[in-house]
Amino acid sequence: MKKLAIFALAAMLVISGCSSFKKQDTRTDEQLARDGVAAYEKGDYKNAVEAFERLRDWYPFSKYLILAELKLADSYFQRKKYPEAAAAYEHFERMHPTNDAVPYAIYQTGMSWFEQRRSPDRDQVPSENALAAFYRLLESFPDSQYAQQAAGPIKECHRLMAEHDFEVGRFYYRQGNYKAAIARFEKVLTNYEDVGVHNKALSYMALAKERLVLQEKRNADKNSG
Repeated sequence: MKKLAIFALAAMLVISGCSSFKKQDTRTDEQLARDGVAAYEKGDYKNAVEAFERLRDWYPFSKYLILAELKLADSYFQRKKYPEAAAAYEHFERMHPTNDAVPYAIYQTGMSWFEQRRSPDRDQVPSENALAAFYRLLESFPDSQYAQQAAGPIKECHRLMAEHDFEVGRFYYRQGNYKAAIARFEKVLTNYEDVGVHNKALSYMALAKERLVLQEKRNADKNSG
């Protein structure tokens, strides 16, 4: 298994030992891989990023390149540099589409976006991007352990997006734009599983429809007069 080989290689590099980082620019690809893995295992993600980036840039044909690219993405993620992590995981998936670590990389792409999620009153681009990655994972690797792990984040993304559309609908409702409000409430009901927003959307949609009927009647009376 290629994924197991990657992690086995990382373990081998740790076991083989690396007492300290070599700061000069003469490190071999194996030394950079060893330094990067050692730093990562110690939680020193800054130096891990440095070592893996140098290995990637200096030795593009190294046998350690796949290891470096995946661990670089992991190091970005651990440093909470989520945009960089998402880009790195996507790069890994794109460059090594048949590698056994691809389901993990797709899941981590989703989690990198998920960690950037925003409150319902803000735009939901991170949640949308997270869902796109998770859905790609479910479609391509439905039996993967990572597909199962994605269930919780998917539900939370649905909640945030449903809450967002509900709040937009309420805004339109308060503005008297009842058709737009109804469209948003219907979106909540049809596009998302029930994550605690459906009842609110149903109530407001009923009110909006009542107000719309009265509004259209007043407009008709005004025009006929």
